[in-house]
Amino acid sequence: MEPEIINKEKMPSNEHVIKWVNEMAAMCKPDKIQYLDASEEEEKELIEEALRVGDLIKLNQEKMPGCYLHRSAQNDVARTEKLTFVCTQKEEDAGPTNNWMAPADAYKKLAEIYDGSMKGRTMYVVPFLMGPKGSMFCKVGFELTDSVYVALNMRKMTRMGKIALEELGDSDDFTKCLHGKADLNMERRFICHFPEDNTIWSVGSGYGGNALLGKKCLALRMASFLGKKEGWLAEHMLIMGLESPKGDIHYVAAAFPSACGKTNLAMLIPPESMPGWKIWTVGDDIAWMHINEDGKLYAVNPEAGFFGVVPGTSMKTNPSVMKAMEKNTIFTNVVMKDDGTVWWEGMGEEAPKKATNWKGELWTSDSEEKGAHPNSRFTVSIKNTPTYSKEWENPNGVPISAIVFGGRRAKVAPLVYQSFDWQHGTFVGATAASEQTAAAEGQVGAIRHDPMAMLPFAGYHMGDYFKHWLEMGKKTKHAPKIFHVNWFRTDDDGNFIWPGFGENLRVLKWIIERVKDEAEAVKTPIGYVPHQKSLHTEGLNMSEDDIESVLSIDKEAWNEEVKKQEEFFNKFGDKFPQELWDEHKKLKERLGK
Repeated sequence: MEPEIINKEKMPSNEHVIKWVNEMAAMCKPDKIQYLDASEEEEKELIEEALRVGDLIKLNQEKMPGCYLHRSAQNDVARTEKLTFVCTQKEEDAGPTNNWMAPADAYKKLAEIYDGSMKGRTMYVVPFLMGPKGSMFCKVGFELTDSVYVALNMRKMTRMGKIALEELGDSDDFTKCLHGKADLNMERRFICHFPEDNTIWSVGSGYGGNALLGKKCLALRMASFLGKKEGWLAEHMLIMGLESPKGDIHYVAAAFPSACGKTNLAMLIPPESMPGWKIWTVGDDIAWMHINEDGKLYAVNPEAGFFGVVPGTSMKTNPSVMKAMEKNTIFTNVVMKDDGTVWWEGMGEEAPKKATNWKGELWTSDSEEKGAHPNSRFTVSIKNTPTYSKEWENPNGVPISAIVFGGRRAKVAPLVYQSFDWQHGTFVGATAASEQTAAAEGQVGAIRHDPMAMLPFAGYHMGDYFKHWLEMGKKTKHAPKIFHVNWFRTDDDGNFIWPGFGENLRVLKWIIERVKDEAEAVKTPIGYVPHQKSLHTEGLNMSEDDIESVLSIDKEAWNEEVKKQEEFFNKFGDKFPQELWDEHKKLKERLGK
């Protein structure tokens, strides 16, 4: 029986889209097909449907207008990297850091799960655009989904609707994204990428990172593959503008693994001791970067919203996003208080004595279990944040003055250092590592190498990914300078030495001054470290000894680090670039080994 098309007037005229939708509908067998155009009236209808089926719970509309709560299945609360596959014809092309499945096997396996999985459900057809309209490398996608929660999130996370249809026109060049919840069974959950077919299939999960296919799936795994092919970079990076008291703005792109404060940095509020400084947020998670005609690297944020982790977010850590979440936000797996507002651990407010936890169960402030899931989330439009930059709309992107890599290291990495050049900077990014936190899989404190914070997101062999970085540097006449930061250095008692948060602007100020050749630095075996007097410390409640401590280099610790780097590099075999082995050898020599 043919599915009912409930709004034929919204069907696109593109015959390639219609043919593909019909093919997928024949497999999934939904009762209805609904084409979406992102109108306000449509959003109200979708919200009513989500409330009716229990995908959303209405929050206190007087205190939190336009805000809703979603509770996901308890076995479906995070990205499932072990069930995420890159499906290229040759296994070698996926590389050792990706799970691989032959495309024919993947299509067959997933088709069996999709078959009839949407009976009794509506298939929503979501046209979306990644990147500003008219940009030289914006990408059109269509996501088919049986989740009204996913459809509403895609509306916030992408440029959705007519804007995508206008960009596509009659072309067949769009990413085919199929998402189905099926039965939410972990044994039947797969997130498969077919970069050679420009296709993504995700089944068995309703969680954002597995189900919002414009995000990590398209904007990183698929886009990184396309970027290599087309000569640009798709990176797991924030984009922020730093405006000095004089009014000049420099843009920085920065990559951090999870739990290292990337979203907080993107919306940083300058400390009172640095009046006149402003931060402008272009993006908090993903940057697509190309070489412009002037020989500089420019970046756009392909997304339209934030899908951020909530626990630990407070007026102290990120006041900008706290203000952004006051209206028109979808919360996932947080605590709901009796007055219809929300709470989470680390919010900076006293825990409610009695509330409903992320599982929908009665929860009290003295409960041993956490009320909000450690990976609970918020989804909100980028335009909600007070630090929103209008350059987000610029189809050409913003010129990048500096690229920053970071990680969570208690002892090894200093507060900040600058690479010697682009090749050495690529080495710095390739060796980026972070210590595990309780929120991540694995042993707490164990070192996890996460080159360029792209380990789970590079859609092809990472050895080739490093080569692509080196080639981009050769092509860029005015390449950004590359830095590494570490806000998490600790003293002997395990206390953080650097205050972090807004004070991180002091480090960014030094970075921009280095870009302008205005700040002094000391050459060390690992790179250029700030001369203590060149770091802005006015109003900073730290002793000179503490500042010296966070900038110090422990050669013995670095010699141990070099051994771990070598073990990691060996994973990539013959595809690992000789240039990075050369940098590794030079580092050993500079350390005296």
